[in-house]
Amino acid sequence: MSLGRAAATKTTGSGELEALIAAIRSGPQGADIGAFFDLSAVADLHAMAGRRFRDPGSATAGLLFEQLRHSGDSAGPDLLERLGGHAAGSTPAELAAQGERVFERGWYDRVYPEVWRLVREHFAAGHTVALTGTVTEYQLHPVAAALEIGHTLGARPTVAEGRFTGGFDGPLPFGPDKAAMVADFATAHDIDLRRSYVYTGSATDLPLLSGVGTAVPIAPDTTLAAAAADHGWSRPAVAARTSPTVADRLRTVLGFAALLGGALFGVLSRAYTRDRRTMSDALMRYGTSWPLRLCGIRLRITGAEYARSPRPAVFLFNHQSQFDVLIVPAVLGAGVTGVGKKELIRHPVFGPLMRFVGVTFIDRSNTDRAKASLAPVVHTLGDGLSIAIAPEGTRSYTSQPGMFKKGAFHIAAQAGVPVIPVVIRNAADIGRRDSMIARPGTVDIAILPPIDSTGWDPADLTREVAAVRQRYLDTLRNWPPAAG
Repeated sequence: MSLGRAAATKTTGSGELEALIAAIRSGPQGADIGAFFDLSAVADLHAMAGRRFRDPGSATAGLLFEQLRHSGDSAGPDLLERLGGHAAGSTPAELAAQGERVFERGWYDRVYPEVWRLVREHFAAGHTVALTGTVTEYQLHPVAAALEIGHTLGARPTVAEGRFTGGFDGPLPFGPDKAAMVADFATAHDIDLRRSYVYTGSATDLPLLSGVGTAVPIAPDTTLAAAAADHGWSRPAVAARTSPTVADRLRTVLGFAALLGGALFGVLSRAYTRDRRTMSDALMRYGTSWPLRLCGIRLRITGAEYARSPRPAVFLFNHQSQFDVLIVPAVLGAGVTGVGKKELIRHPVFGPLMRFVGVTFIDRSNTDRAKASLAPVVHTLGDGLSIAIAPEGTRSYTSQPGMFKKGAFHIAAQAGVPVIPVVIRNAADIGRRDSMIARPGTVDIAILPPIDSTGWDPADLTREVAAVRQRYLDTLRNWPPAAG
């Protein structure tokens, strides 16, 4: 039985979210304050209705996905029991791999960016953050890792002789038993529940909500929404994580046509110069502005002056979307090339265009070859051309930037050029990680002041890499106001 779902979009106004963030910042600080996020509040599980997950190598993976969809309603425990029996005989490593695969291929795009902001605020306040759910620990771990949450409270399958027996250790995390699990965790970690926070979207967590200081329904089901109204609980607005529409698909097709048309126009419009760099800059200008306009994508930039000077520089951008390949060149303008994965060489559209503008392709599967292929980039910088590169090396699954690799920092240190962070707040709103469908919207970009690399030691860049990544986290948490 499903309890139904209240509308996720703009439930009581976006001001509720900002007010809650302000309360977290001004409220009690320290590890004795807990912030418990139930999976039903972290992801738009309702938007998963109608989806199916198929993994030819594992029938269990499909059941993991199905159980996730119902983890916020009364069917959750029954499906957990069914999942336990189905997984009997599996090893912990097998179930962990399946849980990660289901997250990365099935529902990462349903995680609310607004909840990511709340998680970061609790981290900044020094609170102890945990992820809960009427699911197994193996379903919680991937999203917890993506959000950098260190504690998970889920069902623990029983293991004997290295394999699951089909049962579970202790009661299932549902209703009063979940509340008891959280209470036990709080006792073990010296957490004062009377001053702590619980976030959930499910009325099955009412026993848990009644035992904490701050109850926060997120996209609540209809029963929880009624309870929230009765108790006067804050309901921060989150945007439903819906699928692309037919209009989105049509705009995207037109956008790709505009990309090719704009690129060709750019090259032909500067062909008389017979200068490849001039033609490349024109290709980038028209090959990005035309598709962005047709797809209804607008760019709102702060710190635009740092995109122009100093040059040359290594521009670092956090990578969220397939459409970053259009957004970043449009922001940085002329005199910039990039670094891309080797697989793009054979892409029928992007491959020829990226080769023409001088992109350096690297083999991410081989560290030694990747380092060797980056060596010419130092010479490119020496010739006065800037480089744009994603230090994560891949697109992130949530709003959280992934861990940064050191390659871009080595390049900057060896070339003696500054690093300039380009922080993209919400590219996933217009095109999620693995989606080739663009949605209309406004992407916020903040270009931060340049960071001098001349004093860096190429043999030990760990501290510098961590400090630069922290700038991204700080900027995403405290977004700079738009100029003017």
